[in-house]
Amino acid sequence: MTALLAGATGLVGSECLQCLLGQGAYSRVLVVTRRELGRAADHPKLSQIVTDFDQLENLGDRLAADHVFCALGTTRRKAGSKERFRRVDLEYPRSLARIARAQGASHFSLVSAMGASLTSPFFYSRLQGELAKSRRDRHWPSLAIFRPSVIAGDRQESRPGERAGELLLRSAPARWRSVAAADIAAAMVNVALANLPGVTVVESAEIPGRAR
Repeated sequence: MTALLAGATGLVGSECLQCLLGQGAYSRVLVVTRRELGRAADHPKLSQIVTDFDQLENLGDRLAADHVFCALGTTRRKAGSKERFRRVDLEYPRSLARIARAQGASHFSLVSAMGASLTSPFFYSRLQGELAKSRRDRHWPSLAIFRPSVIAGDRQESRPGERAGELLLRSAPARWRSVAAADIAAAMVNVALANLPGVTVVESAEIPGRAR
């Protein structure tokens, strides 16, 4: 099979890339990024498309794959505006899903967030709720939505707020405990390969178990 991954340079995405490259079920891993991956791009299974995500609609059948893994995301601070934040966290994943589904993809894995809801008083949670709804409305044969608490791992960029939350929640009850990026990635691949029909929502406390 072919796996399509967006967000491979991020914390969860980079872990997901390693899982996919090491998984024998996938003979090809197609990565869509805004910049070159570096040494990882030398892997014999890896194909890379470097593009401006505003141009996804022009890629067409180049995005053909069996399973799609979306780990796209940013922060309000990095995005620079609410509009740009919405584009990265909602519009790009939505475009990716629409194109890949039209090309015959049967499974879509999405990294969302705990508390994602269309009725949330918080902008980020509402955005994630809107994204999840748009995926459901696409009627994927198999759709998995992962809703982690604070994500733990070594980030390339400084996010002191998330780092503080990660440390604070390490000993919290399972529902709120921080989740390792590697566990999220492994759970995404495992659930995709299980080929579960319909919509599977994996809450934060369930993610470590799904990763085993």
